[in-house]
Amino acid sequence: MKDSLAYTEATIAAIATPVGPGAIGVVKVSGALSERIFRRLFKPKKEISEIQSHRLYYGYIQDPSTGEIIDEVLITLMKAPHTYTREDVLEIYGHSGYFVLTKILELVLREGARLAEPGEFTRRAFLNGRLDLSQAEAIQELVTARSEEALRLALNQLRGALAERLRPVKEALLSALAVVEVAVDFPDEDVELLSHYELADQLEKEVLGPIEELLACYRHGRLFREGIAVVIAGRPNVGKSSLLNALLMEERAIVTPVPGTTRDVIEEMATIRGLPVRLIDTAGLRETTDLVEEIGVRRAREKIAQADIVLFVVDGTEEPSSEDFRLYEEIRSRPHLVVVNKIDIASEETLTLWRETLPGSRKIFISAKERKGLEALAEAMFETIVGEKTGTVPQVAPNLRQKMALEKAKEALIQALSHLRSPNVLPELVAVDLRDALSHLGEITGEATTEDLLDRIFSQFCLGK
Repeated sequence: MKDSLAYTEATIAAIATPVGPGAIGVVKVSGALSERIFRRLFKPKKEISEIQSHRLYYGYIQDPSTGEIIDEVLITLMKAPHTYTREDVLEIYGHSGYFVLTKILELVLREGARLAEPGEFTRRAFLNGRLDLSQAEAIQELVTARSEEALRLALNQLRGALAERLRPVKEALLSALAVVEVAVDFPDEDVELLSHYELADQLEKEVLGPIEELLACYRHGRLFREGIAVVIAGRPNVGKSSLLNALLMEERAIVTPVPGTTRDVIEEMATIRGLPVRLIDTAGLRETTDLVEEIGVRRAREKIAQADIVLFVVDGTEEPSSEDFRLYEEIRSRPHLVVVNKIDIASEETLTLWRETLPGSRKIFISAKERKGLEALAEAMFETIVGEKTGTVPQVAPNLRQKMALEKAKEALIQALSHLRSPNVLPELVAVDLRDALSHLGEITGEATTEDLLDRIFSQFCLGK
């Protein structure tokens, strides 16, 4: 069975690099059979008297049953506990290619290892105490980081920043629980519950406050991890595709003077002010009898409804029209910016009209063709989404699973505070709530966890990690 001792103590192996043409491919092994596999498969260029841990050796992988040389490799055996998994670890560095790496892996499996499941190396690092659960999750976030800020958040988490932030919170909870349990254990004694109002104030300051701060960091962290969807919308021929090209700094979309050139949704990734951004160029919004264009307009409206922010592009060379006002009504309920384009050829009179129209909206004046005003647009987009001008990225930001655990801990704590501030305190109820809060915080770093939760977390990892 999967949860049996034999399963968790088995030696595991996987190809740890993307399979395909390349300079180097790595096969990784972890477990008690690592040294035996080293001795059975590796033919050193020079004789080895004693295998030294964490040392690279040069030679060949050889099929022990036939004597056939499979690949020229570097190999290292790293002895426990000074390894990623805290088990003996063997790494074979060969040439990258599907056949050669698969052949090496087959030989390793033939020697008694089994194929590792996704994330199983990191899972063993967690189970063997090298990482807490928040650090293990940070490794996946490190691999999938889509911006420099997301990378920094993952690195901070990997260094244990979240666990460090939670440590004084847990200590405060444990101290409060100890006080409450004295009252529970000695109900007939004249034990003062540290002025329950005082205890409530202490918990609010030392536990509830820090939890709420971490929850507030979640939204910013999500933006930098997952990115935002930016939809470019407006009438045909106002310069939406030109704006997409300008933001990407490449000719991605076809630009012509003919209205309705873009008939489908075009999506491209970019990084703006450190945020991963999915730029979505849409068909011009207008009534049409063209079936293909009509489908494009419908898709554009669907994308607008899902956008994190809409860039409503208007033509600065033309006076505001009733069609502009009608389309603006469609997007005004979404986070948005009005982007007045073509300022390089627009008259001051029409630009003044645009400054005075659509009151209450934030307008950015640009020339997509001349790439003018794009920095101001990027700053405005960042402020609209992140909600601040400084662009400060939090040092620690919980992921969705961790956020849910924090919310449950907060609920339990609020319940405990409610009991403590009632005239007749029942210590038993307060103790139950404080234990619940501690348990939920323990889920974040892995002190309290289940097999199903671990399966769910590590199944998102790649093989070999």
